[in-house]
Amino acid sequence: MALQIGQTAPNFQAQTTEGEIDFHDWLGESWGVLFSHPKDFTPVCTTELGRLAVLKSEFDERGAKVVGISVDPLDRHAEWAKDIADVAGAEVNYPLIADTDYTVSKLYDMLPADTAGDASARTPADNQTVRNVYIIGPDKKVKLVLVYPMSTGRNFDEILRVIDSLKLTAEHQVSTPADWKNGDKVFLAGSISDEQAREIYPDGWEQPKPYIRVVPQPGAANGSAS
Repeated sequence: MALQIGQTAPNFQAQTTEGEIDFHDWLGESWGVLFSHPKDFTPVCTTELGRLAVLKSEFDERGAKVVGISVDPLDRHAEWAKDIADVAGAEVNYPLIADTDYTVSKLYDMLPADTAGDASARTPADNQTVRNVYIIGPDKKVKLVLVYPMSTGRNFDEILRVIDSLKLTAEHQVSTPADWKNGDKVFLAGSISDEQAREIYPDGWEQPKPYIRVVPQPGAANGSAS
């Protein structure tokens, strides 16, 4: 059974390029992004890790820690980081987990439980299911799971957008529509009554359908709530 949204993200201890970590302790009260790749020195993943290095400050501003993982050892990660810096023009500035015993990959259902043997002998195709993104909340619950094929690079701007939405909807009784961006209008959650809503939005709301109540984003510059 694949890891589901709302489940507690499995904890683990692992060696990384920035030292040994206990995952839950390392996250602390932060949001977290765990993203996996099937093999070091692969073209799509090289661009992905580089793009994340470029965007790292954007994740920092949102209080989100990022960590990458593959089954390759630390010395391979270190060599690959040189290529990533050359391609992206940015140094890898977040930890990479060396999951050589497949512990994390199995915990997160990215590899079968019976996977064994020398990790260095495995090909990218052997690890093609190690191609996921997990967003984890400060409560250590899984908030989002994305699964990508090896041939399609991930969009980290979209991951930032989702973090913005997750943080907003965790703090306020709202939800975000399709293609929402930070600052756009949002929906009132069904759990909030009209009476309660009037206390927060005394100017009312747009209601194109009985079940759709549109309000300014809480806390936005043009919003009427904070």
